[in-house]
Amino acid sequence: MKPESKPVIDRIADKSAVVGIVGLGYVGLPLIEAFVACGYQTIGFDVDQAKVDSLLAGKSYISHIDSAWIARCIEQGSFTPTADMARLAEADAILICVPTPLSDSRDPDLTYVEATACQIAKTLRPGQLVVLESTTYPGTTKDVLLPILAGSGLSVGSDFYLAYSPEREDPGNPDYSASRIPKVVGGADPASLEAACALYREAVVDVVPVSSCEVAEACKILENTYRSVNIAMVNELKMLFDRIDVDVWEVVEAAKTKPFGFQAFYPGPGLGGHCIPIDPFYLSWVARKHGMPTRFIELAGEINTSMPQYVIHRLVEALNEAGKPLNGSKVLVLGIAYKSDVDDPRESPSFELMDLLRAGGAKLSYHDPHIPRLPNMRHHDVPDLASQPLTAELLAAQDCVLIATAHTVVDYDFVVQHAPLVVDTRNATANVVTGREKIRKA
Repeated sequence: MKPESKPVIDRIADKSAVVGIVGLGYVGLPLIEAFVACGYQTIGFDVDQAKVDSLLAGKSYISHIDSAWIARCIEQGSFTPTADMARLAEADAILICVPTPLSDSRDPDLTYVEATACQIAKTLRPGQLVVLESTTYPGTTKDVLLPILAGSGLSVGSDFYLAYSPEREDPGNPDYSASRIPKVVGGADPASLEAACALYREAVVDVVPVSSCEVAEACKILENTYRSVNIAMVNELKMLFDRIDVDVWEVVEAAKTKPFGFQAFYPGPGLGGHCIPIDPFYLSWVARKHGMPTRFIELAGEINTSMPQYVIHRLVEALNEAGKPLNGSKVLVLGIAYKSDVDDPRESPSFELMDLLRAGGAKLSYHDPHIPRLPNMRHHDVPDLASQPLTAELLAAQDCVLIATAHTVVDYDFVVQHAPLVVDTRNATANVVTGREKIRKA
């Protein structure tokens, strides 16, 4: 039997299957790493030619993916990046890892998923496995993806296989790379589930099969809605405790000593990343379609999206105490990435904070060791700024330093020593002893 005529499960088992991954961002590139590590040849697809060119040159644009590793994979032929979607025909398994943003009206925007499905349908051949990993609402795989693929004339379960397995990336977490996070998998039919589980079992620590694509889709929505709701609760408590002069951070540290019945969540200036700020709105959209309000989830969204305004209110109060208006004040935003120690700016609350500061007339600068220049953002008017070296002179020249992201490489003793005023949204200055009178929590 020729290798290309083997069933896809046999090709997965003997490592002759080619794994294609569409979308080479914070989800797709770590998946490439996981499949290369266990012996598969991979093809990475991205419509952004600049990303493809960077990878072909052996250069990573994601901090936790090593450039030397990429160069080595390119040279060995285990990873081929391309913008040529016609090459989708070469892959035995195609994993879709494209963005699923919200529209301006906060409805699901499946433009990238649909466009990718149309490209796959053009070259879909018998025996291929297609898996959607992009976060979405229950029903997307069967109601949106399947009809487009079926337009090829092939039948799911007999000619090709279709499944959903939600991405669970945690950028910057050294303990949980893509290969060490269990994969939930739901198939459009039993044969599709078997094929998808066989593939992921080769690359990840554990596979959790579920009864349908809809269950797998709902699983990811539940995971992130759980986080959103609990973060909203602690954000609301933060605002209350500020009024009664109680440190919410100390409260959380005390509460988490309970060995059962409590999980620590922490307040902040707003939600960031591609999942938590977006996924609950997918769920509330589905609920509206079925005539059901999701008051609890929507309230959590309102609280979390209001946090940047609360932070700026606290910053204005702090400036007023120093006898300075926001208009004309120099404000250094410390941290642009959505979380500590990553170079991922997606949905970072720092951009909303900068919008509000600029609207108030502040003169902005920023420092982020992981983001050398501010990127363009879909929903923000981003100024053309580069990260400034964190010198004593820069800090002293500010009217206020706003800590929006707590990168661990930053010396916060140094920041507080030289800045005249520090507004801390992340408790980054918790261990600073000298100069605490200059610190305001927000």
